[in-house]
Amino acid sequence: MRQRVVRVALVAASVALVLLAVPLAAVIRASFFADERGEVERAAMAAAVRVSPDFAAGDPVELPRRSEGQLGVYDRGLRLRDGTGPSSADSATRRAVAGRLVRQDIGGELVAAVPVSDNERVIGVVRASTSTGSVWNRVLLAWAALLGACLVALGVAVFVARRQAFTLTAPLESLSHTSRAIAEGDLTARAATCGITEIDQVARSHNTMVQRLSHLLQHERHFTANASHQLRTPLTGLQLGLETALATPGTDLRTAAEEALEQSRHLQHTIDEVLQLAGAEPSPVSRAAARPAGELLEQAERRWHGPLAQDGRRIAFLLDPATAAVPVPGRTTDQILDILLDNARRHGSGTITVTLREIGAALALDVADEGTLTLDAEALFDRGTTTGPGEGIGLSLAADLAEAAGARLSLTRRTPTRFTLLLPHTD
Repeated sequence: MRQRVVRVALVAASVALVLLAVPLAAVIRASFFADERGEVERAAMAAAVRVSPDFAAGDPVELPRRSEGQLGVYDRGLRLRDGTGPSSADSATRRAVAGRLVRQDIGGELVAAVPVSDNERVIGVVRASTSTGSVWNRVLLAWAALLGACLVALGVAVFVARRQAFTLTAPLESLSHTSRAIAEGDLTARAATCGITEIDQVARSHNTMVQRLSHLLQHERHFTANASHQLRTPLTGLQLGLETALATPGTDLRTAAEEALEQSRHLQHTIDEVLQLAGAEPSPVSRAAARPAGELLEQAERRWHGPLAQDGRRIAFLLDPATAAVPVPGRTTDQILDILLDNARRHGSGTITVTLREIGAALALDVADEGTLTLDAEALFDRGTTTGPGEGIGLSLAADLAEAAGARLSLTRRTPTRFTLLLPHTD
């Protein structure tokens, strides 16, 4: 593209120079010849003034000197009496005898013939001439200067065209390098602005596209990890429940089936939440997803009492009866509560306490244990941050779920550890 820009600029400059130089060359030629004709005429008239009335009687004439060309005086018989010129009068001299000024180009010369009169009678003719070759020499010198100026102008045009081509193509080359880097997997590469409006608009559109693609790819990458993290615990609970029912004699199979059905419903809710979060634009929580807070905590207690008891740990749920009936985003709250309880089970210690309280226009759901948090609070919700064998997905996922539901998850105490989920009222 750079060479193409230079070629276009050179063609435009060449056309402009030709359109300017050709008429100017014609003007130079016409001007030089007109000036020389005027000079010849003035020389002839200056000499005619010096011819006295006694010229017809044979009185000699003193003609002015000329540095170039010829200057002579002819009598009425058209004979050269003084000065230089053809011995026999030419056509211009013969025509001037009729009493009029004659200008003529004859045989490579510029000729001016001026009649000399006495008492309204022509007594002689002054003839002045100069060679057209000397005029052409000056014309050619002027044309050479004009050609030199055109070449200088063309050189300047080449320099400016190359600079402008670099200015125009450098941002496009940089954009091409950025695109190749993105194609090789560097999704952090962004096109820089250059001050050229059209190219900057392309760069901004490119960056917007890359940002959008990065967002979509990030959701796709996180989907597998989120699904694995969220489905592992309920699937394990469902499997253990069914295996226990089959292995224990006298177990009420209907009760076991109902528990398995409840576990499968919770699993379905988990899948729905993970799929919703995997979307490019998570949709806000609808009214149909709202459920009483007390019902959610009751179901969570049933799910987590057994696993925690196997670890020798207790779980306690504290809530004001007035808050038990307050509707909250059901499936989202369920998922966040499971993540916080699983996090307390894996990384905390002692009794886990779940408290539901009302704060103005919101509900606060606290999940606390008797452990101590050693991680930096700013990096706590970053994906991959962990203090144990986990992959550091849970808290990051919980924060994303809370944000998608219009809630907010935060660490409110380090020792003993407590996380607080602020939930909006959905009624």
